[in-house]
Amino acid sequence: MSYGIMKKLHEDVVMQILLELPVKSLIRFKSISKILYTLIHSSIFINLHRNRRRNTKDELLILKRPIFLDENLYKNIMYFLSSNDNDDTLKHVSPEIDVPYFENDFCVQFQQLIGSSHGLIALTDYEEIIFLNPTTRKYRLLPHSPFRCPKDFVFVPRGVGFGYDSIEKDYKVVRFYELSSEPYDRDLEARHSRVEVYDFCTDTWRWIIPTVKLLPRVHHYVGSEAFFSGACHWTAQDDDAEPIVLCFHLTCESFRNIKLPDICYFCDNKGYGLTVCQNSLTLICYPHPKCHLEPGQEFTDIWFIKEYGEDESWIKKYTIRPLPIESSFAIWKDHILLFQTGTGTLSSYDIHSDQINEFGYQANNGTLRLVVYNEALTIIPRESNEATQVLNY
Repeated sequence: MSYGIMKKLHEDVVMQILLELPVKSLIRFKSISKILYTLIHSSIFINLHRNRRRNTKDELLILKRPIFLDENLYKNIMYFLSSNDNDDTLKHVSPEIDVPYFENDFCVQFQQLIGSSHGLIALTDYEEIIFLNPTTRKYRLLPHSPFRCPKDFVFVPRGVGFGYDSIEKDYKVVRFYELSSEPYDRDLEARHSRVEVYDFCTDTWRWIIPTVKLLPRVHHYVGSEAFFSGACHWTAQDDDAEPIVLCFHLTCESFRNIKLPDICYFCDNKGYGLTVCQNSLTLICYPHPKCHLEPGQEFTDIWFIKEYGEDESWIKKYTIRPLPIESSFAIWKDHILLFQTGTGTLSSYDIHSDQINEFGYQANNGTLRLVVYNEALTIIPRESNEATQVLNY
């Protein structure tokens, strides 16, 4: 579209044309004229483009892979991947990003890649939190929480989540942990939970008082956190060691539990992952390759919630033949299970064709991270001049 032609068209027509274009084209068009730049940067256009009808062909993969440099020193590379129309071979769709801040061994093992919400994702090791838009290649390091662990107490991280509060029109990060007298006391009565919420609209951390003294214990399986229907979700177990999904709703800022299917229990040598598939909260139950399993237990089950919020509405959608899953990531295009194998390789299983595919990305066990991502022009919030700066990769 030349500038001369654009000037002859009504702004509504120009907007409708632009809404049909991919994000990468829009980023290039911003340099054509000030009019296009202003239009594409407007919140109205960004919201309309983000909310237009999508399908699974629009989905990209973001893979974070640590690369060993020296003793206890790594760099983390973030890749942007998609597949060809005729097969599931992965290809690069953007230059990779060298992720700052997360460089030591602890960060590599415990780092979480969470999202995406409106094209934004969060990367955290529970202390540092980076908020980024991979499409615009902009990021922001969130300010540290002002709350500190009291003297003679032990701080034990439990869960972290990120999402968009559609009622308050605000992005939020929730983080919760246990405090116990030092050394770590296994007596439940001597421990209690603390919950922190970060609001982008105020650029502040604040405490939330949970309704129970000690929240259910979250299990740190890779891929065991998911944002769905306005809430963050984690696999966990309650006081009776019953497996549940722990939920934190971002609007009412309260926790609740969803029971897992009756056949699930955390002493069965299996791992549990959460994802979203076919607009449903989805549970992936897979055998751990390093654990002994009884005959008939080596299959992977995929469960959907038919009616979200109803404990008894889990439906076993698929039972998959034995796979070398070390950790599960997501279900891509509604039929491709993505996982890291016991040898550290990124692999996929096509539920429709029963085919396994290995890709050329490998890392130490349990250190790959992956999210399914939809590109968006969403601007990273920065509501005050005192807020941390938005930077470019």
